[in-house]
Amino acid sequence: MNNAQRQLSPLFFGILSLPATAMGFALSVQIAALSWILTTQYGLDIHEVGFVWAAGPIAGILGQVIIGIVSDRTWFWGGRRRPFIFIGGFIAAIMLLALPNIDVISSELGIEALIGVAIVVALSLDLAINVSFNPTRSLITDVTPSGDQRTRGYTWMQTISGSFGVLAYAIGAYWGNYVLIYFAVGLVLAFSLLPPLFITEPRELAPNQTDDEEQGTTVEMIMAIKPLWGFALYSLYAMPARIFGFEADHFYVEIAAIILTLGLMAETIFRTETAANSATVGFRKVATANALSWIGVQSMFVYMIAFVQGRISGLDDNSVGQVISISFLILNAVAAILPATVLAPLSRRIGTVATMAVCTATMGLGYFLILGVASTVTTLYLLMAVLGIGWAAIVSLPFAIMSRKANPAKMGQFMGLFNLSIVLPQLFVSLAIGLLVSRMEDQSQVFWVSGIALLLSALAWSQTRDSKGH
Repeated sequence: MNNAQRQLSPLFFGILSLPATAMGFALSVQIAALSWILTTQYGLDIHEVGFVWAAGPIAGILGQVIIGIVSDRTWFWGGRRRPFIFIGGFIAAIMLLALPNIDVISSELGIEALIGVAIVVALSLDLAINVSFNPTRSLITDVTPSGDQRTRGYTWMQTISGSFGVLAYAIGAYWGNYVLIYFAVGLVLAFSLLPPLFITEPRELAPNQTDDEEQGTTVEMIMAIKPLWGFALYSLYAMPARIFGFEADHFYVEIAAIILTLGLMAETIFRTETAANSATVGFRKVATANALSWIGVQSMFVYMIAFVQGRISGLDDNSVGQVISISFLILNAVAAILPATVLAPLSRRIGTVATMAVCTATMGLGYFLILGVASTVTTLYLLMAVLGIGWAAIVSLPFAIMSRKANPAKMGQFMGLFNLSIVLPQLFVSLAIGLLVSRMEDQSQVFWVSGIALLLSALAWSQTRDSKGH
């Protein structure tokens, strides 16, 4: 173990953040360039692009849980997370390199179906990113003490990763997506392969002696995500319905899924949490609060275009795209600056859970302000900065809070399960909320969903115990 790691110095936290930054940068490139390159260079129809994107949440559902469990129980190449960071980063870099060269690959392999090669490359990139996120986040928990130092680790992760994410959007906007892709290849390789060599992982992870359940069997893992059952069951129905076109004209299934989900979440939120049941009740509370926040945020990401088109007049198609890009740039810039500079000190003062409650409530109120007064581009940009306060917390603090609820010997497993509180709401937004928005006369009203979800998230955080350690 080097001195920087032993002393938990800023240098160490910077190095520790780089593997997650690599995956975050690859994801930013995917968001910025994947749909564009698949449609403009390789001729995929929009519904084909949609199915490629659907692989992300699906890969997250399966891959992160499986890789998390496997990495908890293996040790090779000098670590339990290091090998998967190496492998995932290498595959992600190679697939990024392949994206602009799919026609060359297809020709060299003698495959005429260029679109098929394009889909394989895109799906491999998506899988590599999703699978690798778990080890990069679990590594932070493995090598930091619980409490303030762990919160510091995750806020540093978001500050550095978020800053590079903003850089990705800036490179794409100024030099174009091809320069962005080739720059990403080198960055992903460097940040995935080099930093883990300077991080010493503990050979043994001590189990949490206060947990009231072992949380190891399949049944116990299913029970751990009880508040998310409604999302999961709806996805099992809605994906085949969307693919085979047998969706009904009514909303009975969607209403039933919402009622079931809210009921399970309410039962979780108002259940008493103690130190002894933190790995069960506490974990479910954090998953509930996180899932609600992602309902709000994902609704914004997917349907922001409906708000801009419906509320801000005088914009052509190109201007609408520019407004959306700048809005998200402002959102991510605030989220890159605040975690280490504001949220970490605030967490030490009032607690990490209280900080989450304040930030998500602020974001919820920000959505209502957008609905009420954002009729100009300038007003929208100012309020996107307000939303950035909540976004900064959502992408950093929940991982630190969750890590204090989980058995440290099974952190990969818990990190994979916790990821379901992100990907299942994403699927729900794409399938159920998307159906709702398509039937709305004024689609700009979609931010009501975002605002209500974020305020419910703040309520859930307020009912969560702020564990100081194991």
